[in-house]
Amino acid sequence: MGKSKSILIVAVGLVNGLLSMMPIVLAKDRDEIPRVEAAEATFTMIDFPGATFTAALDINSAGKIVGEYVSARDGNDHGFLRNRRGEFTTIDFPGANLTRAAGINSRGDIVGFYRLRGEPMTLRHGFLLSKGTFTTFDPPGSVFTNALGINRRGDIVGRYCTVLPCMPVNRHGFLLSGGEFSRIDVPGAVGTNAWGINDRGKIVGGYQGTDGKSHVYLLREDQFTTIDFPGAVDTAPRGDKGGINSRGDIVSYYCAFEPCSLDNDSEHGFLLSDGEFTTIDFPGGHAAAAFGITVHGDIVGPYNDASGNGHGFLLNPEGPDEEKD
Repeated sequence: MGKSKSILIVAVGLVNGLLSMMPIVLAKDRDEIPRVEAAEATFTMIDFPGATFTAALDINSAGKIVGEYVSARDGNDHGFLRNRRGEFTTIDFPGANLTRAAGINSRGDIVGFYRLRGEPMTLRHGFLLSKGTFTTFDPPGSVFTNALGINRRGDIVGRYCTVLPCMPVNRHGFLLSGGEFSRIDVPGAVGTNAWGINDRGKIVGGYQGTDGKSHVYLLREDQFTTIDFPGAVDTAPRGDKGGINSRGDIVSYYCAFEPCSLDNDSEHGFLLSDGEFTTIDFPGGHAAAAFGITVHGDIVGPYNDASGNGHGFLLNPEGPDEEKD
């Protein structure tokens, strides 16, 4: 799908060190947190036809969803685009045997990552897919690049490593804006991810502290704010992903009890809006996470069913998925 090209690495800046950290405490007890019920919203399962695994990773204001699936035919990871009518298109970076589409903006530009055939299993590269053309990029020195989010201006965020294996303690976040890379490291953290950026330039991501616990952060005007789900054992324990819309609403996931695992019911998605948390679980599923959100409040993410099979979901808080302005 599409053509490919490379971009020149221009410069690297730092976003770390002397920036302030402000904790955020928004509730006293996890039991006080509201939960999205099926009667209050419309949940839609998302499965790529013929796939053995599907995950929805982001959604834009036009209702277009991107994500990944594993093909039953070749066993490889592929990216996908799903339109509002439920029609799917496969996204494969040319020459790759692994592609994941992780972020989409209101213009329909898509970012993600890939690995070429013949490359070591541990390598990844970032890509931008815009108007049918792929552009590949890696921050300077990166051997593992995940591009995860993009805003309307074309600013891209993600994570990368300069050493392998790319463990959580080795990760740095990045911002690619105007052809220049900036590194994002939460002060005092041992590893940082950048997941999403909204049209106002606010960045949401995750980091691992020296105590081994994971946290979500909001980066706004060079100031980090830590976000922990109240009463949770861990917030975004693997640092996978989360999202932010232009209103500043944030989605991600948390672990309610140990061990934090996709094989039990310990992990749940959450929404943080106007200072209030809401837990998000697909009805009858478990191990849910919320990875993308629109200004209308539509949310996408992955979940496991009772048998441990992975699916994507779309949550529409206003009922059936209809055209919006």
